[in-house]
Amino acid sequence: MPVSPSSSAQAAREAVAQRLRDLRKEAGLTVVQLAAACGWHYSKTSRIENALTGPSATDIRRWCAATCADGQARELVVQSINAETMYRQWRDQVRAGLRHIQESRVQAFQATEVFRMYSSSLVPGLLQTEGYARAVLGIAASVHDLPIDDSEAAARARIERSRIIHEQGHRFVVVIEESVLYCQVADTDAMAAQLGYLLTAGALPAVSLGIIPMATRRTHWTEETFHTYDDRMVSVELVTAEVNVVQPGELAEYLKTFERLRSMAVYGAEARGLILKAIEALH
Repeated sequence: MPVSPSSSAQAAREAVAQRLRDLRKEAGLTVVQLAAACGWHYSKTSRIENALTGPSATDIRRWCAATCADGQARELVVQSINAETMYRQWRDQVRAGLRHIQESRVQAFQATEVFRMYSSSLVPGLLQTEGYARAVLGIAASVHDLPIDDSEAAARARIERSRIIHEQGHRFVVVIEESVLYCQVADTDAMAAQLGYLLTAGALPAVSLGIIPMATRRTHWTEETFHTYDDRMVSVELVTAEVNVVQPGELAEYLKTFERLRSMAVYGAEARGLILKAIEALH
Protein backbone atom coordinates (compact mmCIF):
# COMPACT_ATOMS: atom_id res chain seq x y z
CA MET A 1 0.00 0.00 0.00
CA PRO A 2 1.20 3.57 -0.64
CA VAL A 3 3.01 5.14 2.29
CA SER A 4 1.33 8.17 3.83
CA PRO A 5 2.78 11.23 2.08
CA SER A 6 3.21 13.02 5.39
CA SER A 7 5.21 10.05 6.68
CA SER A 8 7.23 9.94 3.47
CA ALA A 9 8.03 13.63 3.73
CA GLN A 10 9.10 13.28 7.36
CA ALA A 11 11.25 10.25 6.54
CA ALA A 12 12.93 12.24 3.75
CA ARG A 13 13.61 15.13 6.15
CA GLU A 14 15.05 12.71 8.72
CA ALA A 15 17.37 11.25 6.08
CA VAL A 16 18.81 14.72 5.41
CA ALA A 17 19.14 15.35 9.15
CA GLN A 18 21.01 12.07 9.63
CA ARG A 19 23.48 12.87 6.84
CA LEU A 20 24.16 16.32 8.32
CA ARG A 21 24.63 14.81 11.79
CA ASP A 22 27.07 12.28 10.36
CA LEU A 23 29.08 15.03 8.66
CA ARG A 24 29.36 16.94 11.95
CA LYS A 25 30.50 13.86 13.87
CA GLU A 26 32.96 12.83 11.17
CA ALA A 27 34.47 16.33 11.36
CA GLY A 28 34.84 15.94 15.14
CA LEU A 29 32.66 18.94 15.92
CA THR A 30 30.22 19.34 18.78
CA VAL A 31 26.78 20.86 18.27
CA VAL A 32 28.03 24.14 19.77
CA GLN A 33 31.19 24.20 17.62
CA LEU A 34 29.22 23.52 14.43
CA ALA A 35 26.80 26.31 15.30
CA ALA A 36 29.64 28.75 15.92
CA ALA A 37 31.24 27.89 12.58
CA CYS A 38 27.94 28.43 10.79
CA GLY A 39 27.08 31.63 12.64
CA TRP A 40 23.85 30.61 14.39
CA HIS A 41 22.65 29.49 17.83
CA TYR A 42 23.38 25.88 18.77
CA SER A 43 19.65 25.23 19.26
CA LYS A 44 19.21 25.57 15.48
CA THR A 45 21.78 22.84 14.92
CA SER A 46 19.86 20.60 17.32
CA ARG A 47 16.53 21.31 15.59
CA ILE A 48 17.99 20.48 12.17
CA GLU A 49 19.64 17.27 13.40
CA ASN A 50 16.40 16.13 15.01
CA ALA A 51 14.43 16.89 11.82
CA LEU A 52 12.31 19.48 13.61
CA THR A 53 13.43 22.24 11.24
CA GLY A 54 14.22 21.84 7.57
CA PRO A 55 17.55 23.47 6.62
CA SER A 56 17.67 26.06 3.87
CA ALA A 57 20.08 25.74 0.95
CA THR A 58 22.32 28.34 2.61
CA ASP A 59 22.24 26.41 5.90
CA ILE A 60 23.39 23.24 4.13
CA ARG A 61 26.19 25.01 2.29
CA ARG A 62 27.47 26.55 5.56
CA TRP A 63 27.22 23.17 7.29
CA CYS A 64 29.19 21.43 4.55
CA ALA A 65 31.82 24.17 4.53
CA ALA A 66 32.21 23.88 8.30
CA THR A 67 32.68 20.11 8.07
CA CYS A 68 34.98 20.24 5.00
CA ALA A 69 32.34 18.46 2.90
CA ASP A 70 31.66 21.10 0.24
CA GLY A 71 31.45 18.40 -2.42
CA GLN A 72 28.30 16.99 -0.82
CA ALA A 73 26.44 20.30 -0.57
CA ARG A 74 24.68 20.23 -3.94
CA GLU A 75 23.24 16.73 -3.52
CA LEU A 76 22.12 17.51 0.04
CA VAL A 77 20.41 20.71 -1.09
CA VAL A 78 18.48 18.80 -3.75
CA GLN A 79 17.53 16.09 -1.24
CA SER A 80 16.39 18.67 1.30
CA ILE A 81 14.29 20.61 -1.20
CA ASN A 82 12.67 17.35 -2.22
CA ALA A 83 11.89 16.54 1.42
CA GLU A 84 10.32 19.93 2.08
CA THR A 85 8.25 20.10 -1.09
CA MET A 86 7.61 16.45 -1.93
CA TYR A 87 3.89 16.65 -1.27
CA ARG A 88 1.12 19.17 -1.27
CA GLN A 89 -2.05 18.22 0.57
CA TRP A 90 -5.06 17.93 -1.74
CA ARG A 91 -7.12 19.98 0.69
CA ASP A 92 -4.60 22.81 0.49
CA GLN A 93 -4.73 22.65 -3.30
CA VAL A 94 -8.49 22.48 -3.69
CA ARG A 95 -9.10 25.36 -1.31
CA ALA A 96 -8.77 27.64 -4.34
CA GLY A 97 -11.02 25.38 -6.41
CA LEU A 98 -10.57 22.49 -8.82
CA ARG A 99 -10.44 24.87 -11.77
CA HIS A 100 -7.48 26.64 -10.18
CA ILE A 101 -5.57 23.34 -10.02
CA GLN A 102 -6.09 22.74 -13.74
CA GLU A 103 -5.04 26.26 -14.71
CA SER A 104 -2.03 26.32 -12.36
CA ARG A 105 -0.34 23.53 -14.33
CA VAL A 106 -0.52 25.06 -17.79
CA GLN A 107 2.95 26.62 -17.58
CA ALA A 108 4.57 23.35 -16.45
CA PHE A 109 2.86 21.52 -19.29
CA GLN A 110 4.01 24.04 -21.89
CA ALA A 111 7.60 23.71 -20.66
CA THR A 112 7.59 19.91 -21.05
CA GLU A 113 8.73 18.23 -24.25
CA VAL A 114 8.21 14.57 -23.32
CA PHE A 115 5.31 13.49 -21.12
CA ARG A 116 5.33 9.94 -19.75
CA MET A 117 2.04 8.94 -18.15
CA TYR A 118 1.09 5.71 -16.40
CA SER A 119 -2.35 5.11 -14.95
CA SER A 120 -3.81 2.05 -13.30
CA SER A 121 -7.25 3.49 -12.61
CA LEU A 122 -8.35 6.38 -14.85
CA VAL A 123 -7.78 7.78 -18.32
CA PRO A 124 -4.98 10.38 -17.88
CA GLY A 125 -6.21 13.97 -17.79
CA LEU A 126 -4.61 14.99 -21.09
CA LEU A 127 -6.63 12.32 -22.91
CA GLN A 128 -9.97 12.90 -21.16
CA THR A 129 -13.15 14.10 -22.85
CA GLU A 130 -15.16 16.83 -21.16
CA GLY A 131 -17.92 14.45 -20.03
CA TYR A 132 -15.44 12.01 -18.52
CA ALA A 133 -13.45 14.83 -16.89
CA ARG A 134 -16.64 16.31 -15.46
CA ALA A 135 -17.51 12.99 -13.84
CA VAL A 136 -14.00 12.46 -12.43
CA LEU A 137 -13.75 15.98 -11.03
CA GLY A 138 -17.28 15.75 -9.67
CA ILE A 139 -16.21 12.70 -7.67
CA ALA A 140 -13.16 14.63 -6.43
CA ALA A 141 -15.38 17.52 -5.30
CA SER A 142 -17.62 15.09 -3.40
CA VAL A 143 -14.76 13.16 -1.79
CA HIS A 144 -13.06 16.32 -0.54
CA ASP A 145 -16.36 17.90 0.53
CA LEU A 146 -15.65 21.17 -1.25
CA PRO A 147 -17.74 24.17 -0.20
CA ILE A 148 -18.03 25.14 -3.88
CA ASP A 149 -18.31 22.49 -6.59
CA ASP A 150 -16.61 24.02 -9.62
CA SER A 151 -16.09 20.67 -11.36
CA GLU A 152 -17.91 21.90 -14.50
CA ALA A 153 -15.53 24.84 -14.91
CA ALA A 154 -12.59 22.63 -13.94
CA ALA A 155 -13.51 20.11 -16.64
CA ARG A 156 -13.57 22.85 -19.27
CA ALA A 157 -10.19 24.12 -18.04
CA ARG A 158 -8.79 20.57 -18.21
CA ILE A 159 -9.96 20.19 -21.81
CA GLU A 160 -8.49 23.57 -22.72
CA ARG A 161 -5.19 22.50 -21.18
CA SER A 162 -5.35 19.23 -23.11
CA ARG A 163 -5.14 21.02 -26.45
CA ILE A 164 -1.39 20.80 -25.97
CA ILE A 165 -1.47 17.31 -27.53
CA HIS A 166 -2.14 19.02 -30.89
CA GLU A 167 0.74 21.48 -30.52
CA GLN A 168 4.19 20.94 -31.99
CA GLY A 169 7.16 20.40 -29.72
CA HIS A 170 5.58 17.88 -27.36
CA ARG A 171 5.44 14.07 -27.23
CA PHE A 172 3.12 11.96 -25.09
CA VAL A 173 3.97 8.41 -24.09
CA VAL A 174 0.94 6.98 -22.32
CA VAL A 175 0.58 3.57 -20.68
CA ILE A 176 -2.66 2.47 -19.04
CA GLU A 177 -3.95 -0.79 -17.63
CA GLU A 178 -6.73 -2.48 -19.64
CA SER A 179 -8.92 -2.26 -16.52
CA VAL A 180 -8.97 1.53 -16.99
CA LEU A 181 -11.21 0.97 -20.02
CA TYR A 182 -13.81 -0.72 -17.81
CA CYS A 183 -13.69 1.62 -14.81
CA GLN A 184 -17.09 3.25 -15.22
CA VAL A 185 -16.73 6.63 -13.58
CA ALA A 186 -19.29 8.25 -15.91
CA ASP A 187 -22.58 7.24 -17.54
CA THR A 188 -22.65 4.96 -20.58
CA ASP A 189 -22.75 7.77 -23.16
CA ALA A 190 -19.83 9.60 -21.56
CA MET A 191 -17.83 6.38 -21.30
CA ALA A 192 -18.52 5.54 -24.95
CA ALA A 193 -17.39 9.03 -25.99
CA GLN A 194 -14.26 8.71 -23.88
CA LEU A 195 -13.31 5.31 -25.29
CA GLY A 196 -14.00 6.55 -28.80
CA TYR A 197 -11.72 9.52 -28.19
CA LEU A 198 -8.93 7.18 -27.09
CA LEU A 199 -9.10 5.63 -30.57
CA THR A 200 -8.68 9.10 -32.10
CA ALA A 201 -6.05 10.43 -29.69
CA GLY A 202 -4.04 7.22 -29.89
CA ALA A 203 -3.66 7.74 -33.64
CA LEU A 204 -2.14 11.22 -33.30
CA PRO A 205 1.53 11.41 -34.41
CA ALA A 206 2.66 12.87 -31.08
CA VAL A 207 0.85 10.26 -28.97
CA SER A 208 2.03 6.74 -28.17
CA LEU A 209 -0.81 4.91 -26.41
CA GLY A 210 0.02 1.57 -24.86
CA ILE A 211 -2.41 -0.69 -22.99
CA ILE A 212 -1.29 -3.45 -20.63
CA PRO A 213 -3.73 -6.35 -21.21
CA MET A 214 -5.27 -7.89 -18.12
CA ALA A 215 -4.14 -11.33 -19.35
CA THR A 216 -0.50 -10.27 -19.57
CA ARG A 217 1.89 -12.03 -17.24
CA ARG A 218 3.32 -9.32 -15.03
CA THR A 219 7.01 -8.62 -15.01
CA HIS A 220 6.49 -5.42 -13.02
CA TRP A 221 3.69 -3.61 -11.26
CA THR A 222 3.06 -0.36 -9.46
CA GLU A 223 0.24 0.84 -7.24
CA GLU A 224 0.23 4.53 -8.03
CA THR A 225 -0.58 6.65 -11.04
CA PHE A 226 2.35 8.85 -12.00
CA HIS A 227 3.33 11.32 -14.71
CA THR A 228 6.84 12.44 -15.58
CA TYR A 229 7.71 15.86 -16.98
CA ASP A 230 10.81 15.34 -19.13
CA ASP A 231 13.52 14.13 -16.74
CA ARG A 232 13.03 16.87 -14.17
CA MET A 233 10.00 15.86 -12.08
CA VAL A 234 7.60 13.01 -11.37
CA SER A 235 4.10 13.73 -10.07
CA VAL A 236 2.61 10.84 -8.09
CA GLU A 237 -1.06 10.76 -7.10
CA LEU A 238 -1.88 9.26 -3.70
CA VAL A 239 -5.16 9.33 -1.77
CA THR A 240 -4.28 12.32 0.40
CA ALA A 241 -1.67 14.14 -1.60
CA GLU A 242 0.16 14.80 -4.79
CA VAL A 243 3.82 13.92 -4.34
CA ASN A 244 6.31 15.77 -6.52
CA VAL A 245 9.58 13.86 -6.82
CA VAL A 246 12.65 15.79 -7.98
CA GLN A 247 15.54 13.90 -6.35
CA PRO A 248 17.72 12.49 -9.20
CA GLY A 249 17.95 8.96 -7.80
CA GLU A 250 14.20 8.67 -7.33
CA LEU A 251 13.54 10.17 -10.75
CA ALA A 252 15.74 7.51 -12.30
CA GLU A 253 13.78 4.76 -10.53
CA TYR A 254 10.46 6.08 -11.84
CA LEU A 255 11.82 6.31 -15.37
CA LYS A 256 13.07 2.71 -15.15
CA THR A 257 9.69 1.62 -13.79
CA PHE A 258 7.91 3.38 -16.64
CA GLU A 259 10.03 1.60 -19.23
CA ARG A 260 9.25 -1.77 -17.61
CA LEU A 261 5.53 -1.01 -17.67
CA ARG A 262 5.74 0.26 -21.24
CA SER A 263 7.40 -2.98 -22.35
CA MET A 264 4.34 -4.96 -21.19
CA ALA A 265 1.85 -2.86 -23.17
CA VAL A 266 0.43 -3.49 -26.63
CA TYR A 267 0.16 -0.76 -29.25
CA GLY A 268 -1.45 0.04 -32.58
CA ALA A 269 -4.02 -2.49 -33.83
CA GLU A 270 -3.80 -4.58 -30.66
CA ALA A 271 -4.49 -1.57 -28.44
CA ARG A 272 -7.37 -0.46 -30.67
CA GLY A 273 -8.80 -3.97 -30.42
CA LEU A 274 -8.86 -3.76 -26.63
CA ILE A 275 -10.61 -0.37 -26.76
CA LEU A 276 -13.22 -1.63 -29.24
CA LYS A 277 -13.84 -4.63 -26.99
CA ALA A 278 -14.47 -2.29 -24.04
CA ILE A 279 -16.86 -0.19 -26.15
CA GLU A 280 -18.84 -3.32 -27.06
CA ALA A 281 -19.00 -4.28 -23.38
CA LEU A 282 -20.77 -1.00 -22.60
CA HIS A 283 -23.79 -2.14 -24.57
